[in-house]
Amino acid sequence: MSKKAVTTSRAPAAIGPYQQAVIYDNLIFCSGQIALDPASGELVEGDITAQTEQAMKNLGEILNEAGSHWDNVLKCTIYLADMADFAKVNRIYGSYFPENPPAREAVAVKTLPKEALVEISCMAHR
Repeated sequence: MSKKAVTTSRAPAAIGPYQQAVIYDNLIFCSGQIALDPASGELVEGDITAQTEQAMKNLGEILNEAGSHWDNVLKCTIYLADMADFAKVNRIYGSYFPENPPAREAVAVKTLPKEALVEISCMAHR
């Protein structure tokens, strides 16, 4: 088995030495997504709600390109610049997993790339 890179123009290009996702066998490892607009490469304007929606949209596009979808997500990690935003992020995140949600952790971190308020990564199968 070998790893295969996943790349889509419907999600932001990597801003460092990493892939949007990597497939190994039938597992998909999606890199963390912040609220970058895929067209401009800039952080979307708005609060934690807008940033969470964009980060989840970016992840969804990567999952789609990898031949998967939200129902196949096994685990997510949420990084928050401020744990006070947890309830707002959780509400949006939860709407993507109405039944049988994946394993997850949510942690507060000191800073995120481009001063984003949230970053979300996931692992899935296809």
